[in-house]
Amino acid sequence: MLKTSLSIISAALLAASSQSIASESLPFVNAKAEIDGKLDEAVWQQAKKITINNVTWPQENIASPIETTAYVFENGTSLFIAFDAKDPNPELIRAFYRDRDSAWNDDLVGIKIDSFNNSLSAYQLFINPLGVQQDSIENELTKSENSSWNGIWDSAGTIHEGGYYVEVEIPLRVLNFDDSIDTKTMAMEFLRFYPRDQRLRISSMQIEHANNCWICQMPEYTGFEQAKQGNNFALIPSLVAGKEQTRDIDGNEAGEWIDDDNVEPSLDVKWAITPDMTLNATLNPDFSQVEADTGQLSVNNSFSLFFPEKRAFFLDNADYFSSHLNLIHTRNIAAPDYGMKFTSNKQGHTVGAFIANDEKLNVMIPGNLGSRVVSFDQKSENLALRYRYDFNNTLSVGTTTTARQSDDYSNQVVSLDSKYKLTNNDIFKAQVLLSDTDYTQAFVDELCNGEQGDCQKPSQPECKINSDCDLNESTLRVLNKEDTKGLGYLLNYEHNEKHWRAFTSYQYRDKGLRSDLGFMSQIDFNKFLAGYEYRWYGDENTWWNRANWYTDWDITHNDNDELLEKEVQTNFSINGPLQSHINTGVEHRKRTGLRHNEASLAIDGNTDLFTENNLWTYMEMKPVSGVFTSLNISTGNKVDLANNRLGEQFRVRPVINLNLGKHFELRFRHTYQTLEADGADVFTANLTDVRMTYQFNLNSYLRLAVIKTDIERNPSNYIDSVDATYKGLSTQLLYSYKLNPQTVFFAGFSDSGYQDDELKEITKDSKTFFMKFSYAWLM
Repeated sequence: MLKTSLSIISAALLAASSQSIASESLPFVNAKAEIDGKLDEAVWQQAKKITINNVTWPQENIASPIETTAYVFENGTSLFIAFDAKDPNPELIRAFYRDRDSAWNDDLVGIKIDSFNNSLSAYQLFINPLGVQQDSIENELTKSENSSWNGIWDSAGTIHEGGYYVEVEIPLRVLNFDDSIDTKTMAMEFLRFYPRDQRLRISSMQIEHANNCWICQMPEYTGFEQAKQGNNFALIPSLVAGKEQTRDIDGNEAGEWIDDDNVEPSLDVKWAITPDMTLNATLNPDFSQVEADTGQLSVNNSFSLFFPEKRAFFLDNADYFSSHLNLIHTRNIAAPDYGMKFTSNKQGHTVGAFIANDEKLNVMIPGNLGSRVVSFDQKSENLALRYRYDFNNTLSVGTTTTARQSDDYSNQVVSLDSKYKLTNNDIFKAQVLLSDTDYTQAFVDELCNGEQGDCQKPSQPECKINSDCDLNESTLRVLNKEDTKGLGYLLNYEHNEKHWRAFTSYQYRDKGLRSDLGFMSQIDFNKFLAGYEYRWYGDENTWWNRANWYTDWDITHNDNDELLEKEVQTNFSINGPLQSHINTGVEHRKRTGLRHNEASLAIDGNTDLFTENNLWTYMEMKPVSGVFTSLNISTGNKVDLANNRLGEQFRVRPVINLNLGKHFELRFRHTYQTLEADGADVFTANLTDVRMTYQFNLNSYLRLAVIKTDIERNPSNYIDSVDATYKGLSTQLLYSYKLNPQTVFFAGFSDSGYQDDELKEITKDSKTFFMKFSYAWLM
């Protein structure tokens, strides 16, 4: 009897499991649809009809309040999708003409595609009701989304009295998949984002929130029997022309403008050797970025600022190079003459490799309390290799190797990492890395402009380390050629349920560890962290829809077992009406200060311990279509790093994004920060970033960006001599036309200037006129 019952239960479970993973087929139709956003062609009647009716965020799998249907078919070369998005109040649809990847807050429909069906990554392609495209790649290994990825695909949308239509054609050459098998299986999710009082994520599937791998839960679709990518070849010549004017400013006297005219042709080649192997090459590339970086305020901060990559050569298949730690940060490569990259993904084997030279050598000098970037006018060679094997959707093992080399300097890193999904609720991650750094006496001399003896003394003008020229212990170890080999590792475990999550991690980096092609700004520490999170879900009877309580505790020591930091923090957040979000928290921290003129970025021996207590609040709201507002406020104790004492800091950052009509957008961001110590002001800093854009249509826009920095210091409250005033101003006017992400035209003007104690007003010291044109031939 027991045996019979067990057999029945096993059969039922097997049937349920089979039903849950059963694949659906997509129809093959030997036809094309005209992508005009009208859905009036007979071909759509042969497509598979998919209902999008589950709200998966912020709630978990409740019925959708709005009707959405997707129609899908493929013709061997492209995947075609049509969306019929009903809306009883079309006047409330949020849709604006914007640049690509800038409409994430609008109404959207789209698709996620795991083209290898391995639950490790997914293409995300979304479209607003006017046809504006958003695309990205979701990486399950790193839990990140790379919105800088740009595929070439076609879409169109139209708003009508009953809602809106969107039509999409995705050429299969955009996707990486294995075409060596006849019937191909891809996991897909069809989506609609419906932003009104709440921003609903509406899906064609149900999602279990206790399983933090959402890609793993996507249903399978089979078909594509005739899909062959072929050896797709793209040739992209570019021409960059610019005129740069610079001048030296000495006191109140500005020198003569020095002109530098530059006309540079370049060539990019992309060759799909096989459907799962791609070769990218670039000759004499223009690796400058067109868009100005978002302004960042660097005051009372000992660590180097991080800026994201925006250059197309490095962005293509960038997820192939990802691991748990940022060991490959390609913005370290500033001005190469050439670059070559190979990527492949086949039957669980993922490979990425690139090599590029650089006319400059930018080296980060890290410590355990801060870092600085040192720039040398010498060439370097850069190499990165990444290999990952996915045994299945529960276990992945990878290795990363990087190398940088110049005439008198080299750095090599070897790393091994793994991710193991013990259950749907438990994930373990690990990574270990070794580094070897070598440099000659010529490198040491160049670091100090040939004045090694003087450079070891603080505040020498010859030194290149930072503006104050105070050497950190890490730099002194470079001078003395110590700690050239390094070890580091990371261990992380997380358990996730629908209503709660618990996690812990341990990270170690010794004094000699360096990852000079990555972004590793801190070394010489070991850190233990443990945390807990609890979630509440609202329903139709609550004014809120989601709430969250989070807390963690961590402690950090250096190699000498001296305390660097001990911190406990907790915060509570709630999502409410008008797409509002409020998050408030408190932090209690004991941390080590920086000794004045001694080991200013690292410690070796006792230093002062300070206690910081901070209260912070973040609020945001999208009350009506085309309006976004946020406010970030923090106040409390803060270490005055320049003077090694405890002060009182206040920081506020308001953000307003405002659309005036369908075409014009204003973005305003301001940061205000003050620090007081010993009963007097230390500094007051302001940073304003304003960007105004007129989007003519889906392809072109005109943008003006203005970034202004204003820092007032109180010299009498500083140990060292400092300027009382620093003001900086940079502007950029940019016209952009994009036929697709690779056929583009840019033209613009930018300038910058500054003011200090010797200048009576902001004085321009650089001007640049530039133009760029590139055209993609797809063969």
